[in-house]
Amino acid sequence: MYKTKLLDCSLRDGGYYTNWDFDKSLVKRYFQAMENLPIEYVEIGYRSKPLSGYYGEFFYCPEYVLQDAKSLMPSKKITIMLNEKDTQVQDLPFLLEPCKPYINMVRIAVAPERIPQAATLAQNIKKMGFEVAFNIMYLSKFASDDTIINGLKGLEQFVDYLYLVDSYGGIFPDQVKDIIQKVKTKTPIPLGFHGHNNLEMVMINSITAMEEGVAIVDSTITGMGRGAGNLKTELFLTYLAFQKGWNIDFNALSSTIEDFDKLQKIYEWGTNLPYMVAGANSLPQKDVMDWMSKKRYSISGLVNALKNQKNPSQDTVFPTLKTNKISKTLIIGGGPSVVENQKAIQEYLLKNQDNAIIFSTARYAHLFNHLPNQQFVALVGNEGHRLKQIFAQLKQVPNCVLSPRPRKMGVYIPENIENQSFELDKITFTDKYFDSPLAVSIQIALNTNADHIYLVGFDGYNTNIDPSKFELIQENQYLIDKLLQTNTNVESWTLTNYKNIKQVSLFAYLG
Repeated sequence: MYKTKLLDCSLRDGGYYTNWDFDKSLVKRYFQAMENLPIEYVEIGYRSKPLSGYYGEFFYCPEYVLQDAKSLMPSKKITIMLNEKDTQVQDLPFLLEPCKPYINMVRIAVAPERIPQAATLAQNIKKMGFEVAFNIMYLSKFASDDTIINGLKGLEQFVDYLYLVDSYGGIFPDQVKDIIQKVKTKTPIPLGFHGHNNLEMVMINSITAMEEGVAIVDSTITGMGRGAGNLKTELFLTYLAFQKGWNIDFNALSSTIEDFDKLQKIYEWGTNLPYMVAGANSLPQKDVMDWMSKKRYSISGLVNALKNQKNPSQDTVFPTLKTNKISKTLIIGGGPSVVENQKAIQEYLLKNQDNAIIFSTARYAHLFNHLPNQQFVALVGNEGHRLKQIFAQLKQVPNCVLSPRPRKMGVYIPENIENQSFELDKITFTDKYFDSPLAVSIQIALNTNADHIYLVGFDGYNTNIDPSKFELIQENQYLIDKLLQTNTNVESWTLTNYKNIKQVSLFAYLG
């Protein structure tokens, strides 16, 4: 039997899909399963100082969470992770003193170029009495940089495990073998391996790492983890049971797998074509995860965008959008309230033909294309495909407006609409989300010098939303808040769950 230890990090790595919120009954069954399996370490989440934005329970792991984990897994070494980039030495007492009765090991997620800063953290954490592990990210880049590998000398004084993290999921077994052998010549620190599954190599890579003598291997239940996911705990334990003679309680394992299988149907982690392309080219899967969660881009668009990141190409140049002064603009979103209020919207626009219409999505553009009002559509992601579906003749399509160059994402532009396609020179009202259709729509309105911007169809989502919509909600709210900081009168004419917007009934304007 190999001496390799196992660490399960399902809640920590899986939290990238759930914002680190998990059902309490799932957590209890998971902890009970871990207690009955030959897994030495269980990493339950992050410890973090307060950050802006919403992050759930297992991103902060308050003391009662640590207490519950220890009471349900008394024989396990409980582990938490710190992000080096968000942590300073002065944060350690606040973050780690409450952990002392419950936590055995602290792992530090660190970019290769930040190893010296992480070393300072590690020295101080070691003095507090914890085991310390370095999770050095971006293995495919780390492996080719001798200055980084040479920089590992001396860390053995305060680092118990040195993890090689295949962040992009693009490493192959022969590379795993070569890298481990090379690193072993530079440091006596026991090694660990944390793989991602973009190219579906994580199982054989983990076996290879074990055969090369790494001391510890990471896995998660059903492979739940950022992007394409991780080594499946149940798969690795099955291999160890039937090939290496490990004693596995499959009943305990089965009980928690059922819970995570249900989550997998919601969040759909696992590899796919964009993740494969990202892994093969050592590109960040965070971008793919963000793009896919918004369901804004086609698979081909995602693949093209990833190719462009690997080999930046010159964007197609379109004429810069020029607009006249338009005092009032109506931005139409994709919510059901547009169809519910279609007649009223048409009635208003017919009476106010000097008002411009901007479609944040092409979804409802065909309902209003017969009107004489000046019309624009934000051409982002899949919207070109949508235009082809809803317009029998593309000459009926409104003026199409793209985000400024360089465009991070691939944009599909149907044939025969090039002459009515334009691009924004720049987006000035916000500091991010430049590829958002709402950002493009708002900038079109601002470029007209409109002193009134009306919104319809920005219904938002209730508390029972599909979790994949969470980041989209945050994005739209951020852009709306930025718009509200301009000297523009903004009103929503249909009910909305977005905050801070002045709500006025559309019917009040019909007379």
